[in-house]
Amino acid sequence: MDWADELAASVSGPQVVNDSKTPSGTVHVGSLRGPVILDVIARALRTRGTDTSLLYGIDDLDPMDAQALLTPDAVEHEMGRPLAHVPDQAGDCHASYARHHAQTFIDTFAGLGIRPDRYYWMSELYAAGTVDPYIRIALERAEAVRAIYLRVAKVQHPADWHPVQVVCESCGRIGTTIVTKWDGQRIYYECRPNLVTWARGCGHAGWVEPFGGRAKLGWNLEWAAQWSIFGVTIEPCGKDLATAGGSRDRADAIAREIFEREPPLNVPYEFLNIGGRKMSTSKGLGVAAHEIVEVVPPEQLRLLFLRPRPQSAIEFDPIGTDAIPRLFDEYDRLADATAGRPVRGELPAGHESVFRYSLLDPAADVAAVAAAFRPAFGHLALLRQIPGVDIEARIEAEKGGPLSAFERSTLAERTAAADAWLEAFAPERSRIAVRPEGLPDEAGDLDAEQRAWLGRLAAASGGGDAPAAGDAWQALIFSTAAELGLPPGRAFGALYLAFLGRANGPRAGWLLASLEPAFVQERLREAAAGSAVGEHA
Repeated sequence: MDWADELAASVSGPQVVNDSKTPSGTVHVGSLRGPVILDVIARALRTRGTDTSLLYGIDDLDPMDAQALLTPDAVEHEMGRPLAHVPDQAGDCHASYARHHAQTFIDTFAGLGIRPDRYYWMSELYAAGTVDPYIRIALERAEAVRAIYLRVAKVQHPADWHPVQVVCESCGRIGTTIVTKWDGQRIYYECRPNLVTWARGCGHAGWVEPFGGRAKLGWNLEWAAQWSIFGVTIEPCGKDLATAGGSRDRADAIAREIFEREPPLNVPYEFLNIGGRKMSTSKGLGVAAHEIVEVVPPEQLRLLFLRPRPQSAIEFDPIGTDAIPRLFDEYDRLADATAGRPVRGELPAGHESVFRYSLLDPAADVAAVAAAFRPAFGHLALLRQIPGVDIEARIEAEKGGPLSAFERSTLAERTAAADAWLEAFAPERSRIAVRPEGLPDEAGDLDAEQRAWLGRLAAASGGGDAPAAGDAWQALIFSTAAELGLPPGRAFGALYLAFLGRANGPRAGWLLASLEPAFVQERLREAAAGSAVGEHA
């Protein structure tokens, strides 16, 4: 986590770390990257003794511009209205659509150990008059704002365009209104039917005072106003906002030239992609954050976002892949490295900090957590599919002693995660049904070389030499196959046919480690002989 520690060392004085989000729909898991990065920055600053405030805002006066989660009868009426004014489509559990979806996100934050010192709602700030001074400044300097848009973003606004939107007094929409006049106290607006493609204005026009929540600043100006209102010093943003001439460049220029303050330090971060495509709240692309946290525990989910530097894109497709088991494996690898145990492969820069910042509790005893015994996720998922296995007894046997209270808690957490993964995300090859009653008929497809190798594996793993763990079995599978010149793919295929009656399956070493040693030996010998030698309970 060298980047966060370096950032914390580069600043001085009290710091205010901020971010905000428009609650336009179900929040996908990719949207959690920003909040996790924010939290790590705040932790790094506080570790250095820097006075730090962590804020998170809900931009709920933004217009509804996505239909995905509206009921069909609500689309025509609600599109273009402020999100804070749209009724909760899920019933009466929240005061508005915005409150419903934002609260789900906020609850997810807490589960990830992210606890901002303050949440703020832009609808409340506007209603309280907090934004009024910035609305007045923006209107009085509208010509300068138009010049910034043209210079920074090559956006040419009409000469009468003013940088605010009004909540229409007739239809209640805000996304369809445009302001063309300002007399020093009131603005003249039109609710135009064809201003945008996703909502239709009612045609009303009139003069209104733009204060006390009756109007809002355009997004770039609102962003810059937030920085002034809260004294923000650090605010990361996604790369889509940080492109040349994009929203961040516009907001930075507005902060300096309109509101006369230096913008906060930026930490641009890349997206989390599924199949190379950015997850999108408004387009419904991605896995909902509140769903993924039911499968991936918080510390592994934090690691997903923290292992790569913020500027690196993350490819994560949890549906029908091994992405989630691999995430657990990487967490365990970092834990081993932090505890001083040998690990394979290259470690990320500052790997001990990566592990520390992945922990839910910033005050946790890192050394004790790293040293604890934890079962491999893939192995546990296999055990959960084998009838009659006493999971805790098996894991204690693998550890070589009783589990501590922390280790039992970890086992319970991973058991629940494995069950949820098997239920919702696991690929078909990870779902097993070991044939205990005898050699599967499909094992008749084994050729002589495969049967010879199965016999060699039985001999090498018999007696007191039987591997106890998945990685040891995996190593033995490779070494014995190499001795006979059998390609690894054919060796694994032989095991899957012998135990599962199919050509593929989960990692073979962990499959064998999940089964009773006597059963494994007998099945290997059966398959090597090419016929069943008995029935098995």
